[in-house]
Parts: sequence; structure tokens; C-alpha cells
Amino acid sequence: MTTTQTPIGSGFGATSTAAEVIQGIDLTDKTIVVTGGYSGIGLETVRAFRSAGARVIVPARDINKAKAALAEMPDVLIEFMDLLQPASIDAFADRFLRQFNKLHILVNNAGVMAAPLVRDERGYESQFAANHLGHFQLAVRLWPALVRAEEARVVALSSYGYIRGEVNFEDPHFEHRDYHPWVAYGQAKSANALFAVALDSIGQSQGVRAFSVHPGGIATDLQRHLSQTELDAVKLFDENGKLIIDPEGADRKTPQQGAATSVWCATSPQLEGMGGVYCVNCEIAPLLPNDESMERFGVRPRAIDPVAAGRLWQLSEQLTGTKIMPV
Repeated sequence: MTTTQTPIGSGFGATSTAAEVIQGIDLTDKTIVVTGGYSGIGLETVRAFRSAGARVIVPARDINKAKAALAEMPDVLIEFMDLLQPASIDAFADRFLRQFNKLHILVNNAGVMAAPLVRDERGYESQFAANHLGHFQLAVRLWPALVRAEEARVVALSSYGYIRGEVNFEDPHFEHRDYHPWVAYGQAKSANALFAVALDSIGQSQGVRAFSVHPGGIATDLQRHLSQTELDAVKLFDENGKLIIDPEGADRKTPQQGAATSVWCATSPQLEGMGGVYCVNCEIAPLLPNDESMERFGVRPRAIDPVAAGRLWQLSEQLTGTKIMPV
């Protein structure tokens, strides 16, 4: 059964923090992987899981940076992985599967935003490759451990930025169209939402459920590629240079608030038996009209379209050469 894209009355909201939504949750003996878990909301996500007793693994491109950020949490395992290097994803998955039998939660948190045109070793555009294809490959390679967990959850970090671009199935890598950093970001975030729809459809019969998340606007290293003009446009800071925190009005959050929806989707008993939905503010987001508004607190039908999700899954298999194998 597909979960209806309708709010369920979680009791949490835009101001809720990761520590609040995980209160009372016991993750003892649970194994969790969080990509990008050493900065921004990823770091707060790891902190919340660890506080509930979980064993957390953080795959990292920059091992030294990860070690420094996670120094206060020495029990968190750090392993090398670069989402733009397919061989490193396979190597990480192989190491994980040798060491651990089950994976209870996978949070695809790492990402890049509005970057200039960069291509990986395959010639793939970097935002689509890192934000979507790398995480697709990771989830597929870790599939046996997700299935063995019996009640596993996969959380894909999307963004309301999906409104800036749909997945272009004919030219996902901007080989025949002009490149625009925000259009590429929109395509990647649309792919993250559709990925969760497809994964949930495939996995629910095997106990693997998936969710996509808009975390909110948070000042993190994600903005490193933005010019001053672009930073002014996204309005993270006021005219005095002070960080704006306005979760309910302007969708501007602290990292602790930004991590809350990921943690809620990954752990909340309110979502048992559910999946394949786009979530915001610790709630299943309401369905919006298919218009051009900039509404942040809902989701347009195209971002959760099962036909597009299935088409993306097939394209991703072709582009990565990776398929789910029977367990």
C-alpha cells in the first residue's frame, strides 16, 4: 500500500529539534549510516542517533575533517567514501557488509548545492551524481543489510529546491543544454524525492521503507558555492549580518531544528507501516497544486510521481551499472 501524502498530526513542528523528536526512542543495537554526518545537520543527526544508543557509521570524503568534527563522539565509526567515486562507494559497502549483518537506518544526508559545472570521472554532472546517483548506488549495494534488518528505513534529503528543476531524462548531465547551477540542483533534489518513492515501492514487501525530507533553510557549508548576491537572495542573514532563525515564517532553522525531520522519519513509531512520502517540519507534507508558487511547506505531485520515480530508478540502474540483487 502506498502512504497517502497527507499530514498525520505528529505533534511536532517547525521549531522541533532532533533531540526532542528522538526523546523516548531506544536505538540500542541498531546500526545506522549517515552520509555527510560530520557537518551541519548531518552532525546533529548523528548526535541524536548516538544519544539514543545507536551504533553510527559516517562515510566521509575528508577523513581528517570528519575526525575533527566528531572528536567528542569517539565511538562513531568513520570510513572513507566519496560519492563522486563509484569504486569508493563499492569499497565502503563491501567493508560494511563484511563487518555488519544488518543496517537499520540509512540517511542520505550529504550533498552539494548550486555548484559550478563539474563532471565526475564518468562525465556525469556533479550535483546529480553526488546528490542522487552516489546515494542510489550506496543504497542498492547495502540492500542485503537493509533487508536483514526487517524494519529498515532509508531517508533521502531532498529540498523545496526541487521546484527549480525536474529530472531531464533525455539530458540529465547537461550535455545538450545550457548549464545553470540552480536548475541542476533542482533536478538533483527532485531525484532525491523520486528515489524515496521508488525505493519504498520496491522495498516495502521486504520491510524497507523510504522517506524524503525538506530540512528547512540552514546556514551550513552547503552554501559554499554561492556568491554574495545569491546569499543575499536566499536571506539567511539580516541586514546586520545576523543569522535569521524563523522556522515557522521564513523556514530558517538552526542545525538542531534542521536535523529533526530526518530523525523523525528515521525513528518515529508514528510512521510504522508508512513510506514513500515527502516530509517537512516533522510531518508528512500536504500535497500542493501543480503550480509555480514558491510554497515550501508542501510538495507538488511531480516530486512524488510514481511513474517518474520508476523511470528514474531504471535510468539510475543504467547510469551506475548497479541493481538490487535478490537476498
